[in-house]
Amino acid sequence: MIDCYYRRLGTDGDLQRFESTEATGSNWDTSIQHGSPPLALLTKAIEELAAGSGMQVGRLTLDILGAIPVAPVAVRAWVSRPGSRICMMTAEMTATQRDGSERAVARMSAWLIATSDTRDAVIDRYPPMKRVADTGFRHSWQGRPGYLETVTWVPQPDGAGASVVWLESLVSLVDQEELTDLQRLAMVVDSANGVGATLDPNEFMFMNTDTTVHLHRAPIGSE
Repeated sequence: MIDCYYRRLGTDGDLQRFESTEATGSNWDTSIQHGSPPLALLTKAIEELAAGSGMQVGRLTLDILGAIPVAPVAVRAWVSRPGSRICMMTAEMTATQRDGSERAVARMSAWLIATSDTRDAVIDRYPPMKRVADTGFRHSWQGRPGYLETVTWVPQPDGAGASVVWLESLVSLVDQEELTDLQRLAMVVDSANGVGATLDPNEFMFMNTDTTVHLHRAPIGSE
């Protein structure tokens, strides 16, 4: 199994260039990328831009603008709405077209807020999930190559009848570069539509074109 989703190729001005590995491949079509690796890579670009600002991400929204090929991609990030207490940052991924031009294939907007001590206002709305033993079952796409072979997918019991799955990436994002907790979340969260699916994926295709992540709290480790 490949050990990462992207390999760093270098920089070109404000662009960071990466090689996409086979591990990014979608379960629908291995020549295009699953949504989670691009989501995580653009999250990384946002966090790198925000480093040292004293602000943290409160919401991420990814729009997939076209099929993202399993091929070299370029990423850049910029501040689109500056502010000292709240600001918006944008990150974009481009890929080379057949005519040699680069086209945007994904764009992320992120709202960031200044951090402060909120211990007096903390409410634990969602208690921690109690993990159950891994039985070996994964999902209806088990055995297909690509992204889904790089994550754990362990169904969890839920008294309310909802679909609950413990997801965790088995590989790194870029080479062996250190991961942040938010990047770990981004590396699996785009699978949520598959977790809650009511249709048989072997009979119906349902590819989402956008993903929005609202954070109730900052993720910690794999929790």
